[in-house]
Amino acid sequence: MKRIALALALLALPAAADIEEARDLMEANRFEEAYDALWPAARSGNADAEELIGVMYALGLGVERDEMRAFDWYLRSAMKGHPGAQSGVGWYYEVGTGMPAPDLVRAYMWYALSAIGGDPDAAISQEEVVKKMTPEQIAQAHAMVDDYKVWMYPFR
Repeated sequence: MKRIALALALLALPAAADIEEARDLMEANRFEEAYDALWPAARSGNADAEELIGVMYALGLGVERDEMRAFDWYLRSAMKGHPGAQSGVGWYYEVGTGMPAPDLVRAYMWYALSAIGGDPDAAISQEEVVKKMTPEQIAQAHAMVDDYKVWMYPFR
């Protein structure tokens, strides 16, 4: 059992190194190279890489800006428990970008999950969106948070 855990940890090292390299490239405004460094890890389901690809599409960094693709990459990462991506998904639902209309219930839910996951700004976003909600919407959002929290954060 320990050998399997060690083997899995060693397999994850290259992905972590690629993501750190990609972050360095992004800080140096070398976005196309950063995208190329992130792509294999993102396609393999790495939540950090998926979130960064989402950022790149949201802001048009090294790729053509594409809100739909940005949301998709954020959502992939968010469903794996990435707090930053969860805040990103919350923002998309709050403003309704790329959607027929804003969905404050889902925005609140994603901000709440992000706050549980440790995103320091998520609580502020949650406080702001709740000001726009009815008591019924707030109750519905709390029920959704409870549904997601059980499997996303089973030990919190």
